Amino acid sequence: MIKTITKIGNSHGIIFDSTLLQLSHLKAGDEVNVEVHPGGTITITPMKPVPTPAEFSAKVEDVMQRYARTMKRLA
Repeated sequence: MIKTITKIGNSHGIIFDSTLLQLSHLKAGDEVNVEVHPGGTITITPMKPVPTPAEFSAKVEDVMQRYARTMKRLA
């Protein structure tokens, strides 16, 4: 996909249209890591949010409930 660098105020940027956002599973406000590699290649990587301890516990509990029979067999 070819994009053009655009002047935005005193800065420059690339506009992410809705198709690009949908394909990359990004939305406004998401954090990304931007890296510049030798030769000038730029990579933009989505940052996965770190779950809170409560969210993590809820996910573990959900997995334990869904796979209770399997967990008992493995024990």
